[in-house]
Order: sequence, then structure tokens, then C-alpha cells
Amino acid sequence: MRNETRINIKIIVENKGEAKGELIRFLAPITVERILRRLPIEGRGALAKEEIYFESPLQIGGEKAVSEVESGTIAYWPMGKAICIFYGKTKPYSPVNRIGRIIENIELFRDLKSGTKIRIEIG
Repeated sequence: MRNETRINIKIIVENKGEAKGELIRFLAPITVERILRRLPIEGRGALAKEEIYFESPLQIGGEKAVSEVESGTIAYWPMGKAICIFYGKTKPYSPVNRIGRIIENIELFRDLKSGTKIRIEIG
């Protein structure tokens, strides 16, 4: 198990650029650790209001799950087995495990189309 509390990540969006984020271990330690072991993770984005999400290869239950998040939150959605990026004021469809936040270039997500490839890796 890694000791760092905050782990820098890159979120690469096909043909658009990249954003910087961080995974924050204390928000959901089991979820964050399982995601770290699987990085890089990539998928095709789906849109829901001011959120983009993509299915992950992980199946993790609720861990400190919340029904409200702030703009910039990165979360894991147990019901959809998906990684979610909230770039505006949107409530999750159902509770999510907060795992981190976007720290640079959140604007990148504002005009994405469904089906856009998104990749998360250590960075």
C-alpha cells in the first residue's frame, strides 16, 4: 500500500488535452487504493448534466458514499462501476465514493461529447 495521502494524476481527453487532478486517500482509502492498482484506466465518456463518467473495470461497494459533491470532484460510482468527474453543479444519480479532485484545467470537460475517450494515469 502506498503511503502518500495525495497522489497526482493526469486525465487525458482524446483530441482535447489533459487536466491535472489528485486522488485523496482519506476520502475513500479502499476505493483509492484499488483504483491506483488498476491505473491507467480508460473508457468512453457518457454525459449527465455537468458530469462526465466512464465505466471502469472495478466493482467496489459504497465507501463513505455521498449524495452531494462539489464542482471538481472525482468520484467512483458503485451503481454504475464508473469513474465520474463533476465539472459543474450536479447531484450524483445515486451515492458516490469521493476519491479526489481536479486541480487544473476543469474547463476541459465542459464541451465534451459522449463517446470521447478519457484516460486516467499517474502524473
